[in-house]
Amino acid sequence: MREPIPILYEDEAVVVVSKPPGLLSVRGSDTDERALPDVLAEQGLRVLPVHRLDRDVSGAVLFARDAAARDALEELFRERALKKTYWALAQGRVRPAQGTWGFPILEEGGFARVSAQGKRSTTRFTTLRSFATTTELEIDLVTGRYNQIRLHAAHAGFPLVGERKYARGKDSPVRFRSRRVALHAWKLAFVSPGTRRAVQVEAPLHADLVEFLGQVNSADGGARHDSR
Repeated sequence: MREPIPILYEDEAVVVVSKPPGLLSVRGSDTDERALPDVLAEQGLRVLPVHRLDRDVSGAVLFARDAAARDALEELFRERALKKTYWALAQGRVRPAQGTWGFPILEEGGFARVSAQGKRSTTRFTTLRSFATTTELEIDLVTGRYNQIRLHAAHAGFPLVGERKYARGKDSPVRFRSRRVALHAWKLAFVSPGTRRAVQVEAPLHADLVEFLGQVNSADGGARHDSR
């Protein structure tokens, strides 16, 4: 039996929950598989989707309680007035320690690739800690293209640990037993259309990421190098 989905924030207009990995954010038209809204409905919470995370990505997902709130939140997304911050673990020692990836992305159905014909795409990254073979990153999405973080990191030469879709045959130096990408929707900041107040929500790392990060630290002899 699946554990209840944690609620991180709620008011009369919006709800933010912590999605576990392996669960669809929204049910697709070609499947009857249960998705996050279905699980929340079983918990007595009726919500309307506003955005989504990849199946294998954990973390904060924002929902609206009604159509008016959904419209207001979608406008925030269009105006880029909602800040999304991610946590990621990348392969290798990311250099420079902070910067911007600006590779244009061409979306092709369920896949994406870097292409001069693609749309402008911007990802900002900051190193949190560097290990022997991996780098812990804080990532801010400026644009929101399909698989943007995963594709940008791989194209820069630092595919995320657990990446299979865009790693281009590069084997991870460490094994992630959960067999999903080490990416987590960490923080959301927005103005709620219900209260008109600024909201900042943080989703704690999922248990599998906490366990894996401990393994990486132990394998590195306990040495951690802050790069802020």
